[in-house]
Amino acid sequence: MRINCAQCLRPEVQCLCAYLPRLESRWQVLILRHSSEAKHALNTARLAVLGLKQCRLMDGEVFAQLPALLAEPGWQNWLLFPAASAQLVEQGVASEAGQRQRLIVLDGSWRKAKRLLHCNPCLAALPRLSFASPPPSRYRLRKVPTAEALSTIEAITYALEQLEGRSFQSLLAPFEALIEQQISAMGSKRYQADFAARNAHLDA
Repeated sequence: MRINCAQCLRPEVQCLCAYLPRLESRWQVLILRHSSEAKHALNTARLAVLGLKQCRLMDGEVFAQLPALLAEPGWQNWLLFPAASAQLVEQGVASEAGQRQRLIVLDGSWRKAKRLLHCNPCLAALPRLSFASPPPSRYRLRKVPTAEALSTIEAITYALEQLEGRSFQSLLAPFEALIEQQISAMGSKRYQADFAARNAHLDA
């Protein structure tokens, strides 16, 4: 019987807790994770929650409590999701004195993220943030259409670095360890056949 770590939920022999930081941030991060992603072996949302003190995770598809949460006084909410009207994180945001900032992140495939947006109309009214020039994703076990398609924890890390002007790279340490574990488990031959060519810029 496989025993999992109670915190990171990985098998005990692959526990990632030693890699987890506990970072403070001025921004609060709220991750809305599509319910189908919760048991995905490579889902990174939980790692973000464990590594970032001001981070909260909600699972589901329709979030009944979300309108009340977004209406809490003293908060400016931003949705991290592409749109023609989106403000670029690289440019930062202005806030009024005493106002706290919250970043809403949708966790799932693009199809599932769009589903979350459709099922929760209160999200459509939020101002959006997007990336102008994010770094290439280091998610070497995922086939994506472009290198700019970041995993959830990578997107949060990059957004916070731009918005707060400091490094959050230690947040990626358990993510990097997770990827290395999975590559080791699948074996070099399979990795080379399935993923290595499209990730040559990362493995060099």
